[in-house]
Amino acid sequence: VQLVESGGGLVQPGGSLRLSCAASGFAFRRYAMSWSRHRPGKERELVATVSSPGGSPDYADSVKGRFTISRDDVKNTVYLQMNSLNPEDTAVYYCNAKSFQEDYWGQGTQVTVSS
Repeated sequence: VQLVESGGGLVQPGGSLRLSCAASGFAFRRYAMSWSRHRPGKERELVATVSSPGGSPDYADSVKGRFTISRDDVKNTVYLQMNSLNPEDTAVYYCNAKSFQEDYWGQGTQVTVSS
């Protein structure tokens, strides 16, 4: 099983980034996919989640209206489009795949919002 995040980096306040998480080794379509983040000095926070194909996404209040989660069940990839970024969004972002029986995590990708 692999979840490989990419797309992180340094961005100025107000900017955008698109994170990708490429999944392999499991039945992607059967898993709810999420993005969480770990900000410095804070506990890990669930940012966005989308259930199996056709499900409605759900967002943390802190990112609602700015972030969009989507999944491509052909490419086995989940995305997080992040707009209007601010320094409080600085964190390591993790991809998560969850079913009733399994819970998989990626290695994380760093997002830094700074001028």
